[in-house]
Amino acid sequence: MPSVSAVLGVPGADDTLGLRERLDGVDRVAVLLVDGLGSYQMPLMAPHAPGLNSLAARSLTSGFPSTTPVSLVTLGTGAAPGRHGVLGFMARLPDGRILNHIRWDDDPPPAVWQPVPTCFETAAAAGVAVTQVTRPEFEGTGLTVSAYRGAAFTGASDLASLAGGMLGALRAGPGMVFGYHPDLDKHGHNSGVGSPEWEAAARDVERLVAMLVDGLPPSAALLITADHGQLNVPADARFDVSGLAGVDAFAGEPRVRYLHVTPGAVDDVVADARAMFGSSARVLTRAEAIDTGLYGPVSAVNRERIGDVVIICLDRVVALATAVEPPVISRMVAYHGSVTAAEMTVPLLSAVGASG
Repeated sequence: MPSVSAVLGVPGADDTLGLRERLDGVDRVAVLLVDGLGSYQMPLMAPHAPGLNSLAARSLTSGFPSTTPVSLVTLGTGAAPGRHGVLGFMARLPDGRILNHIRWDDDPPPAVWQPVPTCFETAAAAGVAVTQVTRPEFEGTGLTVSAYRGAAFTGASDLASLAGGMLGALRAGPGMVFGYHPDLDKHGHNSGVGSPEWEAAARDVERLVAMLVDGLPPSAALLITADHGQLNVPADARFDVSGLAGVDAFAGEPRVRYLHVTPGAVDDVVADARAMFGSSARVLTRAEAIDTGLYGPVSAVNRERIGDVVIICLDRVVALATAVEPPVISRMVAYHGSVTAAEMTVPLLSAVGASG
């Protein structure tokens, strides 16, 4: 989004991706995020989405953990997770409660929990029209406010209304438009990457992209990207960390699990978790995890949002916490949130309107 801002003339925006040259003459840009569309999935998409695969493409690396709330806020702010503070699917609050970032209303207040200005705010302050188009139920949620505040909200409950909302904003005049499509991710989780349900969702993505490309007005560009990829995880590769002694809270998610432990228990929990996972995961203390640099620089206020112990799954395994998580988590087929190339590499696809 900083690079999109630079294309649209927002003062001080850093064109990290070098989009200005590629999009010379463009005065309105739409960014479509397809949840779960990792670069790893692109070859599997090809038979079902040939148009998508024909677009100009490059690969980007997502932030860490490569999971929906972290990546959406990273995209919306242009800041690394260690700075914006949304550091996992779930995080422990200072009072001990567990915050699920996709089931978050206004407690804690989003602008307090995530105070970094979004690219939409800075673009709007510079006089650029900014619009977000996503599911109606997401309006005003903590995650939406944290990632996209500053953008006018348009609700879209299906493919046609998502495409219509994005194209309508583009036709209204110069500006920045963001659209979000969640279904590929949903069917990957529930049925698996490559399943008939996932393939049907891939065909829906193709239809959505075709509607957008065919409707692009002159001087408009469409960029398509993702937040993470997914990996199918076999049933016999699911470790349950609920029984680890010395753990008093579980956060994160199955591919990057955060363990908050009782005082003095860190070394024992690390040893027990390493014995459980062997070479299939990296088990680190908080300090060790921060020192990897995966989060970027972590501010002092955000350090405690990372577990005392961090389990980073490397192979096709997961770290479940069945004692506290809803059963739907352990019933998933595909998971995300790791440092594997398959999950952290996402595509950036582009198309330009009739004039360019």
